[in-house]
Amino acid sequence: MRRRLSFLLTVPVLLAGLLAAAPAATAAAPFAASAHRPVILVHGYNADPGVWGQFADDLKASGYQDDEVFRWGYDTSRSVNEVLAGQFAAYVDSVRAQTGADQVDIVAHSFGSLPTRWYLKFGGGATHVAHWVSLGGPNHGTYTAWACALWSQACRDMSPGSYVQDRLASGDETPGGTRYATFWSSCDEVIDPDDSVPLSGATNTAAGCLAHNDLLTDDGVSQGVRSFLAS
Repeated sequence: MRRRLSFLLTVPVLLAGLLAAAPAATAAAPFAASAHRPVILVHGYNADPGVWGQFADDLKASGYQDDEVFRWGYDTSRSVNEVLAGQFAAYVDSVRAQTGADQVDIVAHSFGSLPTRWYLKFGGGATHVAHWVSLGGPNHGTYTAWACALWSQACRDMSPGSYVQDRLASGDETPGGTRYATFWSSCDEVIDPDDSVPLSGATNTAAGCLAHNDLLTDDGVSQGVRSFLAS
């Protein structure tokens, strides 16, 4: 009886020892791959990264984590081709290094479409960008920029016929393996003409009658952009 009791007491102890020695499943498993590519949000002229509050919340509600959503802040008074595109390239490199991602996605509003396009077309960015989205971008210039072109480099770059506009329009407007999309409004008070936004080779979506900055917060646009990023 004593021998049987001793055996019964010993078995749980042996089992506990074996379980303790076995590596936990969570500890032994490799780190899970990120569920989404990092998204870089790029604001427009005379704005700041804070304009992306609603859209960033929408991304996170869709499953993005804080460390998958980035906002690039920059000085919109600088030249698209001479300064901003290079600064943006360095920022993309820093996001890729931080996250370990081979590629990122970009969502740009208004003027932010220009330095990001320059990076894609002339800075080798198409290799590192899977999806690029322009919300109300002056992709072929806007006549309203003439009102501030005298003192603002950004307005000169946004003006139809500028060096930046002519170079971006030359050849393939949507180069490389990147997937491109634009969203434009028929009531945009900043982009004139409205058809400045769409690009040849992109998925171009009419967002209806929205004010320029409402493209940042409209539910339909947000859903359309998120669906495109997931495609």
